[in-house]
Amino acid sequence: MRIVYEYSHLGGAEILQVRYPDCEREIADVISRVKAQKNKISSEKTMPGRALFSPKDMNDQFREAFRSKGYMELRDTYTITLPNSDIEIRGAFKQIDFVKGKVLVEVQFGKYAFMFYDMAKFQYFFNENKADVGIEIVPCHALHTQMSTGVSYGEQLVYDIERLKRHFPAVPVKVILIDADESV
Repeated sequence: MRIVYEYSHLGGAEILQVRYPDCEREIADVISRVKAQKNKISSEKTMPGRALFSPKDMNDQFREAFRSKGYMELRDTYTITLPNSDIEIRGAFKQIDFVKGKVLVEVQFGKYAFMFYDMAKFQYFFNENKADVGIEIVPCHALHTQMSTGVSYGEQLVYDIERLKRHFPAVPVKVILIDADESV
């Protein structure tokens, strides 16, 4: 895959470049190693029989590549309680797919709400002093048009972050938009 656009929120790209240059190189290398293939045949009403890029296949490749470079899952488990209530819910958690040091990385091929929820998770771990920067790797619009309906695209995320200004997320983030290699 290839990077087609990078967006820096609150200095996310600069923090990655200056404080974590090895992670920056590793993330770029991982992206370049993932080979998007149209190996999913759609059964959706709007595009029956059409060959599409498979989010599952790409996620599996990302997982293998990041793990091979020492990135691990980060999970915080806690109990939910509410003010003035006896409610207690054990075993709730927040989780990030790939972490090395204080660099958090999420790869998101899901619905838009999940992209935005990743921003909330970055904020949570930043507030817990477990992160300095969050990296969100998402499909660009061109890739999104060749995937199942429901998959969102990074341009929408960047557009919304720009309009929220410094208010949310209040954590340094680098958003990386990716596309399939041109030869696909």
